[in-house]
Amino acid sequence: MVKNIAVITDIHGNYSALKAVLSDIEREGKVEHIYCLGDLIAIGHETNQVLEELRSRKDVSYVLGNHDEAILNILNGEEPGSQGEEREHHYWIAKNMHREFITFLSEMPKRLESMINGKKILFLHYHLNECNRFLSIDTNPSVTKLDDLYKNEDADIICFGHHHVLHYFKGNNRIYLNPGALGCNSQPIATYATISIKNDGCVNCNVKEVGYNNRGFLVNYFRYDVPAKNTLLRIFHGNQDRNIINE
Repeated sequence: MVKNIAVITDIHGNYSALKAVLSDIEREGKVEHIYCLGDLIAIGHETNQVLEELRSRKDVSYVLGNHDEAILNILNGEEPGSQGEEREHHYWIAKNMHREFITFLSEMPKRLESMINGKKILFLHYHLNECNRFLSIDTNPSVTKLDDLYKNEDADIICFGHHHVLHYFKGNNRIYLNPGALGCNSQPIATYATISIKNDGCVNCNVKEVGYNNRGFLVNYFRYDVPAKNTLLRIFHGNQDRNIINE
């Protein structure tokens, strides 16, 4: 029997992209469970829509991301760990997030393990140090580095996000997979991955790109006067808003 799961990560408050991916998963009709690898919120402004959609589902498991953690820190009266425009943006997200979602976020672990058809899979937002804190992004990852980093782990597959670009490495009898950010792209495209595991141990990973209409999402950065909107749109959405404004 084949077991099929989906891996999504870095939704970043983009409900429009999330709905496109969930619709695609449902249309395919093969996925039995979804693993969400953190950063559900921040950068994008559709915080409450994203959290309401995900909290209502029974087929999703979660790990906590660094932006999720920053927002929880603010709501707990602590410093978010961010500075400048990012800090201002985090406080705006926290202010506008419905308080009913605090428990939902605070119950998410930073790592999650699952055994599927004899394969042990480790899910996390990004690599963690011995103090359970996220490491800085390695912009030049390699299978050698990853094998060394996880040399004491017995997982067959390690799934993570945080770095918004695709990673797919095959190491020493292990697969490393990051499908890339679902909610941040320089085009109106949302990405996610599926993993199929046969009972004979054969593993197949597939990364999908789903097109969607992001016009309203981009325009609303200005309608809601989102803090750091110009920086966010430039870095995480390739200034697509300029095309809309110039139409």
